[in-house]
Amino acid sequence: MSKRCQICAVRRRLQELKRISSIIVLGLALFTSERAEGRDLIHKGDVVVVPLRGEVSPSLLMFLRRAEKAAESSGAAAIIMEMNTYGGRLDAAEEITSVLNHATIPTYTFVNSNAGSAGALIALATKHIYMAPVSAIGAAAPVLPTGEDLPVAEKEKTLSYWSALIRGSAVRNGHNPDLGEAFMNKEKEVKIGDRIVHPKGTLLTLNAQEATEKINGKPLLVDGIADSILELKQKAGLQENLVSIDPTGFEQLAFWITSLAPLLLLAGIIGAYLEFKIPGASLPGIISAICFTLFFVGHYFAGLAGWEVVALFLLGLALVLIEILFFAHSTIVFGVIGVFLMLASILWAMVDRYPDQTFFPTGRMLAVPLLNLFLAILAAAVVIALLARYLPRTSVYRRFALITSNPPGPSLSVRPREFAIPVALSPGTQGVSLSILRPSGKARFADHIVDVITQGEFIAPGTPISVVQTDGMRVVVESVAKV
Repeated sequence: MSKRCQICAVRRRLQELKRISSIIVLGLALFTSERAEGRDLIHKGDVVVVPLRGEVSPSLLMFLRRAEKAAESSGAAAIIMEMNTYGGRLDAAEEITSVLNHATIPTYTFVNSNAGSAGALIALATKHIYMAPVSAIGAAAPVLPTGEDLPVAEKEKTLSYWSALIRGSAVRNGHNPDLGEAFMNKEKEVKIGDRIVHPKGTLLTLNAQEATEKINGKPLLVDGIADSILELKQKAGLQENLVSIDPTGFEQLAFWITSLAPLLLLAGIIGAYLEFKIPGASLPGIISAICFTLFFVGHYFAGLAGWEVVALFLLGLALVLIEILFFAHSTIVFGVIGVFLMLASILWAMVDRYPDQTFFPTGRMLAVPLLNLFLAILAAAVVIALLARYLPRTSVYRRFALITSNPPGPSLSVRPREFAIPVALSPGTQGVSLSILRPSGKARFADHIVDVITQGEFIAPGTPISVVQTDGMRVVVESVAKV
């Protein structure tokens, strides 16, 4: 009878895990189908057109980063940003310039019709700039979100930092660094040879005609004027097909998910713990599956993770389940390897790696992912410690634990469940477990059947046990082998 009880318990657990795994797989399939279709549009040698419109924001960064990685991975010949923005957040603009400066294919900006503020800084991070006949670029002074000027001390630090950053980006891409600095610092004078192109006192803003003016045989900033992307393609000598990548409906979702990565990991870990701690309660497992699905889906759409990361996580999960279900009392090898693979997949999903970079991430690439993972694990450890101490005392936990621990068979089915201790039990009293104690269940002491609970360990049916302590109706036991 005890062996049949173990088999039934394993079957129930496998059914619950199968249902949870189905949720993960279905969620990943639904959310990744749209991105997979977009990836198939790019062929080797294509010229990829990416719209960069509206406010410069973290969601725009997510989209641009995903588009560049898709273009490079597919072997595109070049990438063109069709820009029409009045600016936005400087932190997002800094990340976008970093993305463009790491590009391994030629980059173009087509200003149609505005490249204001942060847009001008982003344009300087591309190798080539073209402008529509009626367009403007410049005026990139940093301001507060309300539009007011920064405080004097903060403004000086911001201008100093961004001036150095923009000068470096402009030099890297073959542009005049003085122009970039004059876009954001009104005290910067731009002088080419003996000619003063822009006197200090105002922020520099250029229209298409001014930006294409040749000084000493070289355009001031812009390669040329074009009415459209097609004309830009002809003037730039690009012979390949044009392919457009548009932002999906999940780009904004990806931004929020990646921002909430530590919380999703925390909820996923706690849900998994409760799933195994409270037999018969499948809600924590479903919540855990949803959290981990959102985590990987968000990082997938953000261009950080691929299917290989999900496969690595599922492999680790399978090894942990094998350890719990089949080798819980003999070895920890499967469990340790499984946990390591799961943590590695979570860390790998958060690493921002580009196609041209080495397989092993650098310390800078690992800094933020390691911090997020450490915070999630630390918080989960604290919450799990509190749950392990106080959860078994709750009525909800006892209800689930006792319902699923009652073994089948006529020997127990005719007996009512006893919630009061029918016999006086003192520490050291020995008995035998009648059901799986995981950690609650039934045990026999003399001729009496009592509801008992362990201190967290799983005890198989038929195992000799000993009372550790009693607290009202609560009887805490452990296996005699431990005594």
